[in-house]
Amino acid sequence: MKTLVVIPTYNEKDNIIDLIKAIHSIVPETHVLVVDDGSPDGTGDLVRALTQVDKRVFLLSRKGKGGLGPAYVAGFRWGLERGYEFLTEMDADWSHPPRYLSKMFELAGRYDFVIGSRYVSGGGSVNWSWIRKLISRAGSLYSRVILSVNIRDFTGGFNGWHAKVLEAVDLDTIGSDGYSFQIELKYRAAQLGFKFVEFPIIFEERREGQSKMSGKIVREAMWRVWSIRFQPKSKMISSSTSSPAGK
Repeated sequence: MKTLVVIPTYNEKDNIIDLIKAIHSIVPETHVLVVDDGSPDGTGDLVRALTQVDKRVFLLSRKGKGGLGPAYVAGFRWGLERGYEFLTEMDADWSHPPRYLSKMFELAGRYDFVIGSRYVSGGGSVNWSWIRKLISRAGSLYSRVILSVNIRDFTGGFNGWHAKVLEAVDLDTIGSDGYSFQIELKYRAAQLGFKFVEFPIIFEERREGQSKMSGKIVREAMWRVWSIRFQPKSKMISSSTSSPAGK
């Protein structure tokens, strides 16, 4: 299976190179695409230099800070155009430990999309304040109730997708960013009947740099859930829709 890990970055020079090396120590055959939003700290330059010596690493440079959702869409498009079969989302700040990639790829043999979940048995988070934990848990519960889909970790960003899922979901019409991007993508895939599984992960607070979390991101997620709930189903489906597994 041809796999790709997509990592959006903005000012992650203290994390990105060691993270890529750690990924390849776990899953040496996978390729890594860094989608950098013009980081002024030189993140893109570091990755560009690495691409010259490691043919498993690629850089997609974007002009300016364009948001998490659009960065992932750009990365997914890049991967789909190059024939990758399974594409994984992953944060650049070590909050998603690379050790879980082998389990994710194993589960990809049986499911259409795979969710690294903090909120199933065995999952959790470390080095978070109780307020942060409350906001995160409440966001997933809020989404699950409104959208009526039994996903425990709606807002988490460590997820893997078979190419047929990303091709079936109309990526170009996803207007969400931050937490709400993760919510909308999972909801669309589930509504189209794709088979998914959640497996437990321990989410770890970033090692270096500043968190991208903000009140604006939380507020956007809250109101976007309602627009996701009532969007026409025709907007979820690409003109090149593939049939879900077992259909």
